[in-house]
Order: sequence, then structure tokens, then C-alpha cells
Amino acid sequence: MREWVVALTVQRRLLPEHPATQNTMDISHLHLPDPEGGGAWFDVIDLPGARTALIVGEVTGHGILAAITTGLLRTAIHTLAALDLQPDELLARLSDTTVRLATAYAARPPEDPRHGQPLTVGCTITVYDPVELTATIALAGLPEPVAILPDGTSAGLSVSRGPLLAETGDAPFPATTANLPEGSILALGTAALADEVLASSGPLRPLLNSVGRRPRREVLGRHRRGVPSARMLPSGRLAVRRQLDVWGVDEETAYTVQLTVSELVGNAVRYGAPPLRLRLIHERMLTCEVSDSATSWAELPTPRTGFPPE
Repeated sequence: MREWVVALTVQRRLLPEHPATQNTMDISHLHLPDPEGGGAWFDVIDLPGARTALIVGEVTGHGILAAITTGLLRTAIHTLAALDLQPDELLARLSDTTVRLATAYAARPPEDPRHGQPLTVGCTITVYDPVELTATIALAGLPEPVAILPDGTSAGLSVSRGPLLAETGDAPFPATTANLPEGSILALGTAALADEVLASSGPLRPLLNSVGRRPRREVLGRHRRGVPSARMLPSGRLAVRRQLDVWGVDEETAYTVQLTVSELVGNAVRYGAPPLRLRLIHERMLTCEVSDSATSWAELPTPRTGFPPE
């Protein structure tokens, strides 16, 4: 009984009590705790450029071990998300972490309850971009998400499913990008709820479909509005200045942004590969992004590590 109480307590404490509030979408979650303390979880994580990561995961098993493993994986996801990785790469690195956990459990003494216990983890990671009105999705064993469009029609998104985390082999976690018109709803769920909520013949699917025809907040990932196209910037320092004037940005900030744009675009021209793209996003904060088609990944040190000496 003591272990049961501890497992339920740990499970509740490891879930986000107050998911992040987004300006570009409404978030609504439904978590049905396992009576024995299972390992299902969800997360909503802010990303750069007004993007949002929607995560659903499931650790097989019950009790304290499943709850603790859930907490470890949630911590790893938050750490990896700070690197602004794509969903497929994030899942691949999370799988590496799960492999290390499984190896550590197997190395425990025989009397330890973790010894010999298999570790099976499923996970869905979706990155929603309110500027492009897209959702990039990668699956590790869990069901495909369901999209409910503004006209009320719904369909499962055709996403290639990757293996469960920590499975042997080198199978990839392919990512799929789906267009979500403004006013769409995206439903994500674990395998345990898939038949109830996501399946077309499931008993709760009529309720899910009805959400798309009236303003309610019942499903994870309700899209409120996209960042207006007027807040996007194709290129050019002069165009940046004009757009900052439209937004009423103060002179000092505008000057700093123009210097930043010049530096980023200059580096992209010098070291990157065409086509180049510049985005200026004004949503909760002012964000400047420059991207190119080069295959190399630019990594900047954090302020706490500093830049290497030249």
C-alpha cells in the first residue's frame, strides 16, 4: 500500500501542473492516471520563433519504476528541446537516453526490482509553427495524430511511425510536416486512449469531430490564430527597418535588430548555401531567424560557456 501511494504521488508530481500558455493556440489536456501509477505523460514546451512542442509519451509498466522513468525522460526532453532540434532528431536522441536507462536497469543487482525489467517507451513529438501554419510530427510507436479542420472534417495524419524508444537496430524516426489551416484542431494521444479518442470508430470520435464545429477547448493542440503574414520578413535590412517602424519598436531596439540581421545574413551568405531565408517574428517577443540550405548544423555556445578563443 505504501508503494502504491508513493507511485501515485510521484506520477502526479511529475506531470506539468500548469502547461505553458500560448498566444497562438489553445491547449487542453486530458490525463487519466493509472490506478497503479503508470507512466503516461504530456508536455507543452515553448520553442524559439513562436513555435510550440506538443509531446505525449507512455512508459510501459506500473508502480514507482514507471513513474521515475517518466520523470527522467521528461527532464531529458526539456533539455533536448532547448537545443531547438527537429522532432525526428529529438526522438533519436531521446531513444539514446532510453537505451542508457535500460542498460543501467539491467546492470542493477538481482534483488533490485529494476533488474531485468524491460523498458518500453512510446512517444509523439509535434512542433507547431504558427507562422507557416504547419505541424512537424515524429512518432515512436504511438498512434497517428488526428486533425480536425475548420470545416468540421477530420482525418488521421499520415505519419510514418518509427520504432519504440530503446529498440535495437538503426530504424529512423521519420518526421512528417502537415499543413494546419487557421482554426484547426490537433489531437494527440497515447496507445491506451487511441481506440477511445483517435480511432474513426471510437466511441468518443463524434465528440472530437463536433469540437471542430463550435468554439471549445477539449483537445490538445487547439489552434487559435497564426502569426499574421505582415509579421514575416523576406529579407533586407531596409525592409527590417520599415517593418520595425510599423510595429512601433523603439529606436535602440531597432538599431540592435538591424545589426543582428546584418550579422546573421552575412554569415549565411558567407558560410551557408542558398536559398537563404530571413524571418522576423513579433509574438510575445521579437525574434530574428536566418536559415539556409547548408547541411551543417551551427551551434552557438550558451552565455555560461562563452566563446572559444580565436
